[in-house]
Amino acid sequence: MNAPTPPRPIRALPDQLISQIAAGEVVERPSAVVKELLENALDAGSSQITVRLEEGGVKRICITDNGKGIPPDQMPLALARHATSKIASLDDLENVGTLGFRGEALASIASVAAVTLTSRTADGAHAWELEGSHLGTVVPSSGAHGTTIDVRDLYFNTPARRKFLKSEQTEFGHCAEVVRRIALARPDVSFTLTHNGRTVDHWMVSDMAKRSAQILGATFEEARLPIDEGSGVLRVHGFAGLPTASKGRADSQYFYVNGRFVRDKLLVHAVRAAYEDVLHGDRFPSYVLALDLDPALVDVNVHPSKIEVRFRDSRAVHQFVFHAVQRALAATSATSHGSVPSPLPAAETLQTSGPTWRPQQQTSFGSILNPEYRPTFSPSPFGGSNGGVAQSTERYGALFAGDARDGATGFSAGNAAAPSAGWSSGATAADGSAGFRASSDYSLPQGAPIAASSSQLSGDEFPLGFALAQLHGIYILAQNSKGLVLVDMHAAHERILYEQLKNALDAQISGTDMQVQNLLIPVTFYADGIEVGTVQEHGDTLKTLGFDIAVLSPTTLAVRAVPALLKNADAQTLARDVLRDVREYGGSRVLIERRNELLGTLACHTAVRANRILTQPEMNALLRQMESTERADQCNHGRPTWVQVEISALDKLFLRGQ
Repeated sequence: MNAPTPPRPIRALPDQLISQIAAGEVVERPSAVVKELLENALDAGSSQITVRLEEGGVKRICITDNGKGIPPDQMPLALARHATSKIASLDDLENVGTLGFRGEALASIASVAAVTLTSRTADGAHAWELEGSHLGTVVPSSGAHGTTIDVRDLYFNTPARRKFLKSEQTEFGHCAEVVRRIALARPDVSFTLTHNGRTVDHWMVSDMAKRSAQILGATFEEARLPIDEGSGVLRVHGFAGLPTASKGRADSQYFYVNGRFVRDKLLVHAVRAAYEDVLHGDRFPSYVLALDLDPALVDVNVHPSKIEVRFRDSRAVHQFVFHAVQRALAATSATSHGSVPSPLPAAETLQTSGPTWRPQQQTSFGSILNPEYRPTFSPSPFGGSNGGVAQSTERYGALFAGDARDGATGFSAGNAAAPSAGWSSGATAADGSAGFRASSDYSLPQGAPIAASSSQLSGDEFPLGFALAQLHGIYILAQNSKGLVLVDMHAAHERILYEQLKNALDAQISGTDMQVQNLLIPVTFYADGIEVGTVQEHGDTLKTLGFDIAVLSPTTLAVRAVPALLKNADAQTLARDVLRDVREYGGSRVLIERRNELLGTLACHTAVRANRILTQPEMNALLRQMESTERADQCNHGRPTWVQVEISALDKLFLRGQ
């Protein structure tokens, strides 16, 4: 056994040891040195910064800027502990407007490395140099206006710390990431990064759009949404990546508070919550966002590395960021880069007296295509209905009207020569082939093409265009002004239903009754004691969700009403899903925390399934509704609902023009 250590008296530590202890917090690896020196360069008003690294920053870190420089009489103080020009009082500390302020970074670095400081002010005849520490002598030197800090042999005097460093490439990777983070925050500054004499990155002065594209790549540039919202003293701006450009790792997430890169759980949660409706749980969004606010409303003096912050009103900040990102993502519909579809001009429709289309919340397409529409297949989420919020008195008939001889595209109803697209109008598939049998009383106006004229396709009124056919009972093929549109009909309908369910439940909570569909014949099913008890205990929650479930016996439940939006789904399956969530999480949590998950499950069960043959008017109605639905670009699981294949891409496939 080791002999006990004799007790030591309490005594003051020497300055060098104090600085080395502080270096353990501030200078944990070479990238921390790069961060501190870059922040000092930006605080000095630099517009051009060069970072030179050798051996991952362990052998050398040299950063040169063109800032205002340090007067020679202040250079020793720059390397002294707790000496800074950035704060002078408690009031300054509570209103920090600079990246650095603690006054201990340079002293800590100088205690574990060989440091040379060279600086020249704008009015200086020449540069001055200080080597070693604040105890050194300032001597004349050569150099341009600005400051150069040369750090060599990191941890040369603390070999135990050096043993914990990783490989050269790993340490360089961390240093390069720090440079990228800071370069993203300041596109008004040019940055050059070299490693072992080779230029790795160089970014000229630009704007946030160009700088973020340069650093995060072309994928982010092509799949991002601009954000710029303000409310009082708060402003958030930058870019949020589309859900379809999500990644398997959270390595493209950059958040800045007053120009400072931070890792704040509150901000990360706010952004993640905004993506909740459109992103699968194991995927991570990409974003570059900056929050600007009064410095007095945020405390940056939380951690020595200054990477954590604390807000005076964290709830207000969370809600502001959440809603700003959520509103941007809500625009990810087919109309996000255009205008909401407008009605066709009366002159271009066959029935000029008929009503024109307007965006509405609805889920039943059949009844709005033709007043006499009676499908012969069942069950169908597009079936006709006499009630519920899905019912609409508008018809889409006018959308598909026009003169078939006037450059129309698509198939003409009532034309026996028209090729089949997996459906037939007013005819029976006697041979049992790919078509389905439409009821004889279903008809469109005679001579009305099931598409728009070429003049309508050339505009942006209908971004998703008009349906041509259905592929394998899964995809809708449509034509728009850009080329071919492919739509996953189940994913698209699932998103539409999900948004409608959310709106209906929000209206219910705010005092407007959710419209329900009373079942003519209640659906009964066997239930265990826990399910029966859940119905008895959480009846009010079930009614809020639009379900009327009665207990008929200790082992039998009856579903007497379901939300009108889900009237065509299997009532027993819906009831079991709701009861499972209510039982597991409780009534209040289901309505607050688990609401979206439950509604997503219900929408998934109700959405049109694969191998459901749709008529062309039904497909067109689905396209129109996608154009008026928020977040219609993705289903509830984050998968895309549609893709665009432009004519130029098709031309390449067939070597046209080559």
